[in-house]
Amino acid sequence: MNSLFEYVLRLGDDSLIVGHRLSEWCGHGPILEEDIAMTNLSLDFVGQATALYEYASEVEGKGRSADDLAFLRFDREYKNLILLEQPNGDFGMTMMRQFLFDAYRKPLFERLINSTDATISAIAAKSLKETKYHLKHSSEWIIRLGDGTEESHNRVQESLDTLWRYTSELFFEDDVDQELTLSGVIPSMEGIKEEWSAYVNKVLDLATLTIPTNNWEYEGGRLGMHSEHLGYILAELQYMQRAYPGMEW
Repeated sequence: MNSLFEYVLRLGDDSLIVGHRLSEWCGHGPILEEDIAMTNLSLDFVGQATALYEYASEVEGKGRSADDLAFLRFDREYKNLILLEQPNGDFGMTMMRQFLFDAYRKPLFERLINSTDATISAIAAKSLKETKYHLKHSSEWIIRLGDGTEESHNRVQESLDTLWRYTSELFFEDDVDQELTLSGVIPSMEGIKEEWSAYVNKVLDLATLTIPTNNWEYEGGRLGMHSEHLGYILAELQYMQRAYPGMEW
């Protein structure tokens, strides 16, 4: 296995899938400003995915383009976090999913800037600027909804109860990660998990939300084992390339 290719693919798949989920809000946002904001967030993630897939294509060296990697793989070949493929639900559900992911992505990119791989370092530096805004945006909404009306509080608490089970996979590590950590390409998850936990606890406390106490954990996305939701995403995402092979904008 080419560990570098596998790792870059995982990052690219995360960005593509969450970017697609956010794009589903276009024209459906609760207010005009949020409709525009979520569309812009989606564009940020698609831009990150493009850069990552282009590098993954180069690393793999088998002639597959960024578009091939994005649109012409089967579901078991995608390595995104299961958290990111979960349905949008209401606005609170989408913001909770985004918050839990943003709180992980920020410390990850901060450390990836120091990668011994120059391309990963450059992508992380550019992406970090966007990610800081993403985290600020989602954090403010979680606090606003959690510490808002009784209905908004109950809804976003339900969102947290639903999505918390997927957060353990944020810190998944296998042979791929261990090899790249030893060579200085990527950081260890230990420090990232500590920072994520401290920040998430702080924001949820301000939002008067309670972390679920059950021990349910769902993992497998990094190994290509997904929920049923990914299949529906790919059916929509891949339609044009499947119907008109080789199409380019």
